[in-house]
This record gives sequence, structure tokens and C-alpha cells, in this order.
Amino acid sequence: MDLGIVGQAVGLFAVTNIDDLVVLALFFAQGSDHRGSARRVVLGQYLGFAAILAVAVAAAFGATFLPGAALPYLGLLPLALGLKAAWQAWRDRRDGGTEEEDERSGGPGPLEVAAVTFANGGDNIGVYVPVFATAGIGGMSVYAVVFLALVGVWCAAGRYFATRPVVAAALARWGHVLLPLVLVAIGLLILVEGGAFGL
Repeated sequence: MDLGIVGQAVGLFAVTNIDDLVVLALFFAQGSDHRGSARRVVLGQYLGFAAILAVAVAAAFGATFLPGAALPYLGLLPLALGLKAAWQAWRDRRDGGTEEEDERSGGPGPLEVAAVTFANGGDNIGVYVPVFATAGIGGMSVYAVVFLALVGVWCAAGRYFATRPVVAAALARWGHVLLPLVLVAIGLLILVEGGAFGL
């Protein structure tokens, strides 16, 4: 395995996914008191990133599942999930949040995490495609293996941050506000930067 390509893959992943750490920490914190929630977050992160990789690899070979003009509209996914989370937080606060509701919510589901990961990775696809196209099949395989390994590292880091006493206390107190805000901000940023709806 070419160590040069491995180093480039590590750097590329870190630069294009730094914002995911914040979102992952919020997701882990949201489900911290619920059994199996961490597993669902990790599964969702892998599903979302695998979808990003699949689209980028296909595009590097010339196939386009998503036209470039459609990418900015991926911002609607985190925007909708953020609004849903805000509505849930408001409703729980208004109703006093019963234990039965807490059990039912149980943190984010894998498809929610995957949707946010994929939508937030629209810009990643744009960066990965030319890199993959010039790396060849062997190089692309190295990138894919390194990226998938680093998804696990990112999940571990997100969970680590979410369980640090100071961070955990802040997230426990403000997480129900921060998660919707971050998701809505990501959604709006994707929409605005991509020029969706003529923004």
C-alpha cells in the first residue's frame, strides 16, 4: 500500500469532514441515556458515508446519479431534520417530557444520521471525484479503505467529546437546542452556497 496515498487520504478526509465531529458529538449526546443509540449513530454514519463514496466513485467513472445542479438541494434533508428536532424539543418542553416519550425517542435513528451525513457530504463528493478519477482503481481502493477506517475514528472522537464531563454537561443542558440549530445551519449553508432556489 502506497504510504503517500494513505497520507493524502487521511488529510483529505480530515479536511472535508471536520464539521462532522460537531454533528456526531451532538448525535451521541442526544442518545446518551438510551441503550443501542451509539450503535445506531455509528451505523448511520457508515451508511451515509458509504453513499457519499458510492456516488463519488461512480462519478469518477463517468456515471452521474445526481446532476451537479441537484447537490445544493441536499440541504433540505438536514434542514427538515433540524426543524423536526426543534419541534420535538419544543413539544417535550411544553409537555414536560414524560419517560415514555424519552424511551420512544431514544436518540437519532440510523437513517436520520445517514441523511445528515450524506447531505453534509455533497461538497465532499465534488472534492473526491477529481481525486478518485486521477488515482486509478488501485489508488481509489486505498482512499476508500482509509476513509472507511477514519469514519470509525471520527465516530470514536465524536463519542469521546460527547462523554467528556464538561462537554457532556453542556450538551445535556443545551443539546436539545444545539442539534436543531446545527442541522438547520448546515441545511441553509448547503442551500445558500449551492445557489439553490436562486439564493
